[in-house]
Amino acid sequence: MDNQDLRAFAEAARGGARLIGVDLGTKTIGLALSDVQRRIASPLETIRRVKFTPDAERLRDLCRQHQVGGLVFGLPLNMDGSAGPRVQSTRAFVRNLKPILDLPVLFQDERLSTAVVTRALIEADTSRAKRAQLVDKLAAAYILQGALDRMQDLATDHPDEDDPLDRHER
Repeated sequence: MDNQDLRAFAEAARGGARLIGVDLGTKTIGLALSDVQRRIASPLETIRRVKFTPDAERLRDLCRQHQVGGLVFGLPLNMDGSAGPRVQSTRAFVRNLKPILDLPVLFQDERLSTAVVTRALIEADTSRAKRAQLVDKLAAAYILQGALDRMQDLATDHPDEDDPLDRHER
């Protein structure tokens, strides 16, 4: 993902609206929510995957409830940066989601997000059962925070009065 993608996403995502981070797994969907200033990501919920339609409807309902302006999906690239079957699956989910939830989408590299979160939980002496409950939504928060940090960095590097990434300064 380059800065042009990030800028286009920031322009398309409704200003002042929260963002949702999505860690799309085969069995669960971890979700995180930003604050309205788009500075902090907080774990929101883990959806147990059932079928596409009910999963997408739950995501749509949460987006409406929290007045979300855009989605940040973790992109599960291989360690060498190449796209494998999980990337194709994520992109297909997003394509199928568009008719149900027409919000701008940003893909954020999610390599090692689950490993980083799991390691932090282990260091905090969290039980295995509790880790299983938390890891997906915490990974989504990690993914979303990465995108929020990049948006802040881009706004700081190139402040511009008409720049949607710099709205928080006005």
